[in-house]
Amino acid sequence: MAGAASYQNGYWESADGVRLHYRDYNFGAGVPKGRPPIICLPGLTRNARDFSVIAHRLAKEWRVICPDLRGRGESGHAKDPSTYTPATYVADIEALLTTLKITRAVFFGTSLGGILTVLLSAAKPARTVAALINDVGPEVDRAGLSRITSGVGRSQSWPTWVHAARWMAETQGTVFPDYDMIGWIAFAKNLCRLTAQGRVVLDYDMRIADALKSGGEAADLWPAFGALGKTPVTILRGALSDILSEETAKRMVKMLPNGRLVTVKRVGHAPMLDEPEAVRAIDALLKSVRQ
Repeated sequence: MAGAASYQNGYWESADGVRLHYRDYNFGAGVPKGRPPIICLPGLTRNARDFSVIAHRLAKEWRVICPDLRGRGESGHAKDPSTYTPATYVADIEALLTTLKITRAVFFGTSLGGILTVLLSAAKPARTVAALINDVGPEVDRAGLSRITSGVGRSQSWPTWVHAARWMAETQGTVFPDYDMIGWIAFAKNLCRLTAQGRVVLDYDMRIADALKSGGEAADLWPAFGALGKTPVTILRGALSDILSEETAKRMVKMLPNGRLVTVKRVGHAPMLDEPEAVRAIDALLKSVRQ
């Protein structure tokens, strides 16, 4: 148990021998029997810490599991950087579900995590009880994708958290225009870690960029998304998003009988899930599956 944090650190091993980490909030205690856990999957360079606020809130009634993808956070780095691909991430999460004997779950996926949610659901539709797809879709706007990928793999370090926060504010101020310095410091502490030498650095394997540069043409994800069928799905979109267009989001909703689109005001890519619109959307989604 991690003290007052109310989560337990857990580990599992991938098929190629990478030691992977997850946070397990309310690991079975007080959760009604039969209620599926919530699996939170982070974005490209993000980690389990992104979900700490929402996980603490929901852990009163739900088991919430937040994995670090390989090469991020407290998970080990891949031996072969070419394995930093969605197919490998899906296999890793499959191994986690098998390790924890989870056959049904609610999935929350932010950005890359949303794509993984779609792929996991398409592989075994009955496993997904409900899904939150956070600011991503089968089609990604090229301008936003270019913005994100152009910065991946560029090593950065700062002498203090304030310096890191100022850099975040300068480079991502259009994403969260209402953040103050306290908000940016919290943002930096999610994205970065402190080294033994006291420097603040980005908390992911810079070689993730290698797989991005060598990637081929993107696959058509519309059929996989359509496989969600009648599953309750909430699509969360930042009003300022340059990744998920309003047109794509509306098309996604039309494909799903139980799909719902919620827009988060004055936020870009991607909502942090603690915004009022996001909180209400999550509570409504979970109400549909609460047992």
